[in-house]
Amino acid sequence: MIDIYELIEKIKKRPSMYLGKPSISNLRAFLAGYNFSRRAMNIPETEQEIRFGNFQEWIQNKFNITFSQSWDNIIIFYSEDEKDALNQFFDLFEEFRKNLVNQQQSSDSEENISSSLV
Repeated sequence: MIDIYELIEKIKKRPSMYLGKPSISNLRAFLAGYNFSRRAMNIPETEQEIRFGNFQEWIQNKFNITFSQSWDNIIIFYSEDEKDALNQFFDLFEEFRKNLVNQQQSSDSEENISSSLV
């Protein structure tokens, strides 16, 4: 089965095939449908899907947004149009993923230091 990060990469390569037109709103709707269908089939969330759940908070922190707006609305606010917002999403998503990797490596390093001190 395809994972959500792989699915997002496929959408990035061929957005019109998956979304109809390259639009961040269509991406949001597509991902909501993906999540809905998995829940309807009682498929448990994967680790990636759980981590992607943090994307909303990460976007809010990145753009210093304290009020309630969805990640797609925040991105489109700082973009020229829906297509530009979609392209921005892919860049931001890649930054988000790198940030997760860095956090994990940092956490692993801290655990190694703590265990060596014991």
